[in-house]
Amino acid sequence: MSEPSFKGVAIITGAAEGIGRGIALRLVSDGFDVAINDIPAKKSALEQLISEITSSTPRRAIAVPGDVSNDGDVKGIVDKAVQELGGLDVMIANAGIAVNKPIAETTTDEWDRLFAVNVRGTFLCYKHAADAMIKQGRGGIAEAACYSSTKFAVRGLTQSAAQEYGKFGITVNAYAPGHIETQFLGRFDGYQATKKGLKPGEWTETLKSTVAVGKNGTPTEIASLVSYLVSKDAHFITGQSIIVDGGGIFD
Repeated sequence: MSEPSFKGVAIITGAAEGIGRGIALRLVSDGFDVAINDIPAKKSALEQLISEITSSTPRRAIAVPGDVSNDGDVKGIVDKAVQELGGLDVMIANAGIAVNKPIAETTTDEWDRLFAVNVRGTFLCYKHAADAMIKQGRGGIAEAACYSSTKFAVRGLTQSAAQEYGKFGITVNAYAPGHIETQFLGRFDGYQATKKGLKPGEWTETLKSTVAVGKNGTPTEIASLVSYLVSKDAHFITGQSIIVDGGGIFD
């Protein structure tokens, strides 16, 4: 089977593990060169992913570590991708965190950090990616993940960005994952096990009965949606936040 033709350059944030890693691998298989990001502490995981990509495909991959809540870091991520890979066609603002506590137990520092990463991080990714795409003059695609209690903020930001950037040929959408079996979900499981006296994995197993399809999702299933949204077939879709949860919420 022949390799897919070159599709462009994509940045994926939060790509060291879980959903972000799955998206990076899928976009590589679709024909994208990738700049993969995560926090500096996860640089070794990024390097392992790059090795996996470059040893098995003709695609180029570079690591762009940084904190998505930091303006200078995000600009640097975009600039490096453009300089080393020759441009930018897709921005996947996937990085996100969660605070696995009731509101009453959540500190203001935890709340501020949650919004700094999930909302300000998405804003900065949209802003700097769009700046680069507009300079190139060939349009582009931006996608963001909606996580935790910041989902509504990212949804509103996505709608505003879609309205603002549509005239430049840039589409902007978001995906809202449900229960996806990753290290991220595993940390929630550990919290529930401690809080409720459950066995490891028991809480995760109970989630299956809360959705119509009767199972938890995988990063591959989120990556499949993202693959479509960044394709030319999805050029008339923008400003949308698409729930990918196996039928837990019907909206």
